[in-house]
Formats: sequence, C-alpha cells, structure tokens
Amino acid sequence: MAQKPGIPKGTRDFGPVEMAKRNYIFNTIKDVYALYGFQQIETPAMENLSTLMGKYGEEGDKLLFKILNSGDFLHGMTAEEVANTSIARLAAHICEKGLRYDLTVPFARYVVQHREELQMPFKRYQIQPVWRADRPQKGRYREFYQCDADVVGSYSLLNEVELMQIVDTVFTKFGIRVQIKINNRKILTGIAEVIGEPDKIVDITVAIDKLDKIGLDAVNEELRSVGISEEAIGKLQPIIMLEGTNEEKLNTIATVLANSETGMKGIEECKFILSSLEGSLNNEIQLDLTLARGLNYYTGAIFEVKALDVQIGSITGGGRYDNLTGIFGLPDLSGVGISFGADRIYDVLNQLDLYPKEAVNATQLLFINFGEKETAYCLPIAVAARKQGIRTEVYPDSVKMKKQMSYANAKSIPFVALAGDNEMAEGKVTLKNMLTGEQKLVTPQELLETIK
Repeated sequence: MAQKPGIPKGTRDFGPVEMAKRNYIFNTIKDVYALYGFQQIETPAMENLSTLMGKYGEEGDKLLFKILNSGDFLHGMTAEEVANTSIARLAAHICEKGLRYDLTVPFARYVVQHREELQMPFKRYQIQPVWRADRPQKGRYREFYQCDADVVGSYSLLNEVELMQIVDTVFTKFGIRVQIKINNRKILTGIAEVIGEPDKIVDITVAIDKLDKIGLDAVNEELRSVGISEEAIGKLQPIIMLEGTNEEKLNTIATVLANSETGMKGIEECKFILSSLEGSLNNEIQLDLTLARGLNYYTGAIFEVKALDVQIGSITGGGRYDNLTGIFGLPDLSGVGISFGADRIYDVLNQLDLYPKEAVNATQLLFINFGEKETAYCLPIAVAARKQGIRTEVYPDSVKMKKQMSYANAKSIPFVALAGDNEMAEGKVTLKNMLTGEQKLVTPQELLETIK
C-alpha cells in the first residue's frame, strides 16, 4: 500500500469552507485599506538573499528559508571544501535566493527599484504569504499570510494615527476585542542611554520584547548573557515594570529620560499619537514600555495588537522605519507600516465563532436533477438566479434524490429547487427551505425574490 502523502510541518491545507473564511478576512482588510487610499501591489515569493540578509537581526537571518541554486549548486567546490566549510559559508556559496521573511523588506526593495514611477507619499497594501524556518507551534506557522499597509515618503505622525484607526476599524468589523500596544524605539534608545548601555540597544530590545513569553527573571538572565551590567539591569527594572495610565507612564518616563534628547523625542511622538486618537477608537490603546518589536529596522513608533478573548500571540504589528530604504541606496525616505497576521486572525475568529453565515455559506440554491427534460426546464431559471447574484448549482447527474439532498446538506445549501412533471405543467418549481423543512410551490420570479 502506497504511503499516504503529507505536507511539511508548519504548513496547512485549506478546503472550501476554510478558504471562504480566509477570503472574508482578506476582503474585510482590503476594504478598510481602500477606505484610507492604499493601493495594492505584489512582489515575488523569492528575493535575492542579498536583499533579505542583515535586515531582520541575527535571529531573523537564521529563520530565512534559502533556495539552492539551480543545476550543479556545488560547482567549483571539491568534496574536501564541502566537508570543511562552515554551514553559513556553504549556504552563501550554494544559495543566492530565499523565500521572503516578511513583506516590508521586499516593499523597500520595490520602492527603490521603482522610485521614478511612484507618487510620494506612496501608500501601498500587500496581501501575500511569507515563510519562516521557525519551530511550529500553536499560532506559529512556517508559511503564513501577511496583510501589510505602508506609507513611504512622509515623516508625518498622522500616518501613525491613521494606521491605528485602520487597526481599530478592522477588528471592530471582525467583532474581535483587542488591545493595541504602542511604544517608540527612541524611548528604548533613551532608556539604554540612561542605564549606561547605549551600545547594547539591540540586545536590550530583543530581550525585553520576550517579557510576555518568558517572564522577568528569564529576561534579566538574557540581559546578563549579552554583557549588560548588574547596575544597568537594576536601573531597567522599574522602567519595564511601570504601570498606570498612558499619561502617567509618559510623565514618569519623561522624568527618567530628561537628559536624553532621543528619548524625549520618542515621548513627544507618543504623546501626539495618543492624544490624536483619544476618544476615536473602539478598542483600548496602551503605552507599553516593554514592547520592542525585535526587528532592527524600526526607528520610531512601534505597535502590536493582542486579542483579549483568546490566548494567542500578536495578531498585528508594525512601526516606523526611517532608514530601511537607505540599505538599498535610497537614504532619507521615511516609512511606517502595519501587518495583520491573517492566519492568527483566522484562528481567533474560529475560536470565537465570529464568522458571518453569509461569509462561509457558498452555494445558496441547488436544482435537483430528475433527468434531461427537467434539467432543460431548470437551466434558464438557474441562469436568471445567477444574474440576480444568487450563488446557484444544478446537480450534474440524474441520480437518486437522496444522494442529491445529502449533497445539499453536506454543503449547507439553504434552498433546494425541484421541478417534475407537475411543476413544469404549471410553470413553477417546488422550493424547499433546508433549514426549516418548509416547501412551497412558487413561480421562478417568486423563487428569486424568496432567496434574495
């Protein structure tokens, strides 16, 4: 017996019902993006590794899926060289391309490559899969979709305000209660300065970004492991454990960072964003000084969204990245963006059973097939139904009615139409409501009006 095929860990198949749910997610997000003037683009699944490497930090680089060069990828290397070459150097020789890790770096490459064609500020959205060589676990996949929106070519904090309004609108439409967390990398830089470890900003942000996952003691241990002094760790404790209202936190941290010009700039940016959003959101927005977003390219405001009623990781994130396009030869072009994690949103909507019925019920009307004569009678009615936007099927085979009705039940089709000799003689059909079991004899026009 042949072995049953499978798929790689961290990936998933999606059947018709799942795809209907996913399309509901994508279409909802697309509609909100369009409300704010964003335009859609797409980029290739694979990029040159030179585009991807060095943009996500050391940990991110390890999670890149690399693609072997075509043909003889070991060309020019002896067996001894292969055996004695480190994995990293060997990968650099045999892999020139990789699967994209996110949509932001490819977007930065796109902007630089097409800069002469773009009207600035450029507002784009992009909904495509990304890949990470991560350890699969609940809510974490190796292949997953992101739904990004970015604005480049503007330093205005109004962009951050609009992105938070987009986040709030999307989750309000989904019916998911969320908490929006906000911080600023300039504040984190200021914290690193005042605790006496300005050169360790990346290590500090990577460590404290894990606070929710591993706890305070483990974070402190990680800080020690990267050379942060005990004195600096001690100074950091009251800052990362700060509580209170957003205003109280900002006032407290302003006192701590009074001598840090960069830190105070971050505080002012947070104040503007929070005050501009005051009273306009359906969901809570909270200043969280432990939020770091462990990607190296963020330079200003950073965001993360957590679902309140489901235990799952971040379902949206993003931030300001003033220096990203400079890596590709286009300096001084500011950008800010957000990314919805479609796969995690899918899981949340499933757990909370928040999908509208019309989003997952595909076919609305099925015509039973009693034979050639009856089908010829039903086909024009089916055509008229489709013209009215009613999703309609005609069962293709003249088989036992029980089998056809089982098909309708299995697909959760709400209406079934039957036409035999009696119905055809009167120019009508029998319409059965599969939910209530009610049947009635109706004209084709009445059938359309009933279902619509």
